[in-house]
Amino acid sequence: MTAALIWAVVSGGAVGLALGALGGGGSVLAVPALVYLLGFTPAAATTAALIIVTLTSLTALYAHARAGNVRWKAGGLFAAAGLLPAAAAGAAASHLPQPALTAAFAGVAALAAVMMLRPPRATAGESTDGVRAVRATGAGAGLGGLTGLLGVGGGFLVVPALVTVLGFEMQAAAGTSLLVISANSLASLATRGATTAGLDWSVIAPFTAAAMLGAWDGKRLAAKVSGTLLRRVFAVALLAVATFMLVDATLL
Repeated sequence: MTAALIWAVVSGGAVGLALGALGGGGSVLAVPALVYLLGFTPAAATTAALIIVTLTSLTALYAHARAGNVRWKAGGLFAAAGLLPAAAAGAAASHLPQPALTAAFAGVAALAAVMMLRPPRATAGESTDGVRAVRATGAGAGLGGLTGLLGVGGGFLVVPALVTVLGFEMQAAAGTSLLVISANSLASLATRGATTAGLDWSVIAPFTAAAMLGAWDGKRLAAKVSGTLLRRVFAVALLAVATFMLVDATLL
């Protein structure tokens, strides 16, 4: 077994655990792993991450749906609002300089860490259904653009939004987030067909397989471990990734 294959399997397992347990965070682990451990360029890594996250999210979505953790109506609203922004941003991503993509991704990872460290409080009762729908639509559009531009599913932002705007419990937010991630990632991939030609499938295939298996383990882990503990551990890892990538971007 080569070093690249080992890193692909280990990284894929971590990505799957994050998606299965938290309903997000897979992309902010996948992209740095592909760039720094497996030698992908930032542009290729974002496309590869979309492929990996799409298939893994669909796997995790199935697991959460079986447990009744998916709110299809709310997830559909988020997803529908993000489809066009995801497609447009995905088409524009290939024209941006790689240092800019790296720096932007570092900023997103840092934001994700901050949001993970701040446990969300349910505030849905303070707004009318119409106001919550508007907020959900706006958040969905913004996250769709983020998915297309940086190759991230946006689950680490969807989960807090579902909890604070719509008053979801953590497990329901994680399951519904996977529906949004899957839809946004598919929309973005639709505009990146040409960029998949030069990808190293000998790395992406085992990475994806390990991630899909890890998603099932993550779902089981979420039922046994405190959600607060999971968020805190993940936030620390994200801060480390964000710092490393930001330093690297300034040196490019």
